[in-house]
Amino acid sequence: MGNSESRGVTHAQASAFLLREDEYLILAHASPDGDTIGATYALCLGLRALGKRAYVSCSDPIPERYSHLVLPEIPAFEPRVIVSADIADTQLLGTANSVYADNVALCIDHHPSNTLYAKQVLLVPTASSTCEIVAELLKELGVEISTEIADCIYTGMATDTGCFRYSNTSAKTLRLAADMIERGAHAAAINKRLFETVSRQRLAVEMLALQTLEFYLDARVALIVISRDMRAKTGAAETDMEGFASLPVRVEGVLVGVVIREKEGGVYKLSVRTNNGVNASAICAHFGGGGHVAAAGCKITGTLAEVKTAIINAAEKAL
Repeated sequence: MGNSESRGVTHAQASAFLLREDEYLILAHASPDGDTIGATYALCLGLRALGKRAYVSCSDPIPERYSHLVLPEIPAFEPRVIVSADIADTQLLGTANSVYADNVALCIDHHPSNTLYAKQVLLVPTASSTCEIVAELLKELGVEISTEIADCIYTGMATDTGCFRYSNTSAKTLRLAADMIERGAHAAAINKRLFETVSRQRLAVEMLALQTLEFYLDARVALIVISRDMRAKTGAAETDMEGFASLPVRVEGVLVGVVIREKEGGVYKLSVRTNNGVNASAICAHFGGGGHVAAAGCKITGTLAEVKTAIINAAEKAL
């Protein structure tokens, strides 16, 4: 963690910190995925099990596909401590939660690109997911893992490992997944919901997007574009967009797969996935983004042609 060692804490230190206060606000990142939802919900349920008051805040709605995770509402209160989970940079807080950017007391994360914005950081880059870190933290806190918490932890690990197919799946990850199943996680139902069920709108967008597939640099780089017009034609919601990132990198021989999503105002959101150790985070770092070695993201402003040229050049350097 370089010059930030003073902010780096262990699970035991993070546990001791969380035991000191009684009222917590836990932040999930904007455009929430299974890991940030699972991690924040699991931590919230765990703190409540210890008799503390806690709630989760996200700038964007929680996608319907994660409705199997339930967080009962509690009476409103003013939190004393703000915690973030699975948020590598304050830019990911989103519009509503950006007001907390300078006041995060503890960040729990697994992204190597974490900007160390919080006063304390529990950062484990080798973890498959932030949920994997939270599970260990809950055990340190002495929380009994309920079925509801097990569902949260399993969901986050499953989504961030591509249902335990990606290279970030370690033996420890699989042992923890087994532990969550033993504690009641509904693994089969969660897998079916997350990996084998899509809306008709999502399928329609995917069909259109695949028609834009292009190959560059001797077919080592593959690009897919999802335009705003595609979403308008199909009626696809923002929540239908999750999971597109892995499509181009599935093609045999492709080392860098890029999904380019058109946003408003000439901004394009890019998701980069890589094979054979090519560094996706290094590619995205050229544009102020980051993530993991095999999965990262960034935003680029310009015309679509300019965006394509920029990301192809960055990918060529990485190759």
